[in-house]
Amino acid sequence: MENMAFWSVAAVLTLGVTGLLITAALRAKTAGAAASAQDVRIYRDQLAEIDRDLARGTLEPAEAQRARTEIARRLLEADRKSGAVAAATVAPRSAWLVAVLIALAMAGGVAFYARTGLPWYPDMPIAERLAQADADMRVRPAQAEYVAKLPPLQAPEPDAEFKELMEKLRAAVDPATATDPRGLELLARNEASLGNFDVAATAQRRLIEVKGDAATAEDHGALAEILIAQAQGYVSPEAEAALTRCLQLDPKNGPARYYAGLMFAQGGRYDRAFLLWDPLLAESPADAPWVPAIRAEIEQVAQLAGISYALPPLKGPSAGDVEAAAEMSPEDRQAMIEGMVAQLQDRLASQGGSAEEWAQLIRALGMLGRLEEAQKIYAEAKTQFQGRAAELAVVEQAAAAVDLAP
Repeated sequence: MENMAFWSVAAVLTLGVTGLLITAALRAKTAGAAASAQDVRIYRDQLAEIDRDLARGTLEPAEAQRARTEIARRLLEADRKSGAVAAATVAPRSAWLVAVLIALAMAGGVAFYARTGLPWYPDMPIAERLAQADADMRVRPAQAEYVAKLPPLQAPEPDAEFKELMEKLRAAVDPATATDPRGLELLARNEASLGNFDVAATAQRRLIEVKGDAATAEDHGALAEILIAQAQGYVSPEAEAALTRCLQLDPKNGPARYYAGLMFAQGGRYDRAFLLWDPLLAESPADAPWVPAIRAEIEQVAQLAGISYALPPLKGPSAGDVEAAAEMSPEDRQAMIEGMVAQLQDRLASQGGSAEEWAQLIRALGMLGRLEEAQKIYAEAKTQFQGRAAELAVVEQAAAAVDLAP
């Protein structure tokens, strides 16, 4: 019934507007010609009136000549305009052509909406839409089903030394039966870096099983990240389960909060995604790896959730940090920077990290003038993120900023 009322009103409005446009097109010639002819008649009557006044002696000959000259000028101008209007005005046949084109445009608009819009889709209150989004999320594809439909990723080619180390690690650690947590952790991380996500996920699940109740939030979060990387950014039900357990153990875990928000955004629950991302963005340091991704998406998420939101400016160092750095001698400040770079380099070498962290290291080495080291780190990062276009773009941008060779 509501749809019928909508279409009835739409039809009446369409026909009404079409009729007005057609009528205007057909009347254009008559209106333009009538106005011009009226001007010509008025000026001719004025010329006749001058002749009568001159004959009666109520108008001096010189004054009559001046008035006649002025009116004649206006008459010629009116006659010229009359001719221009007649030439520019749509002829009856052309007017009908314009009318047909207007009607076709109106009909085309209706046909386009009927094809690309949802003319018969009933109005759905927000509560029903949210409930439908939740229902769709419950039946979204499982990890294996989704991954099976993806194009294969090109596995990075490690150097000979790394290959040899991996062979030794694989010989020492069986991902299905091993009981050494450290070996399983190393195997999961390095297999994931090589794109061997099935083996990495098996090793990470085994690590969680071996640790039992001692498994940390980071262990469950690492499993979620392996699954999400394998699904090329899609958060599957299996990844959701790992994220849920991670947040149960550590509600403040940054990566898990980001991926949970991403999951809700993928499922159409933009309101829940915003509720996760907004406080996470406010609490996170500027160099947190998830900050660039949130800043790139949160405005659109807020808009889709119907929330008025303005992206806050990027965070910088605190006033205390600036004051402390300003009081340092140049040597101490340089030592502090070198120490921070060394810590980041050691952590990436032993634990790996996000593309943003690799980019941060490349930029830092470049600014310190250690371009040869920066070039090696860049080459390692390209191997680390081979086949992952978004992460590679972050690393390549950092390399270009310090003029490294591609």
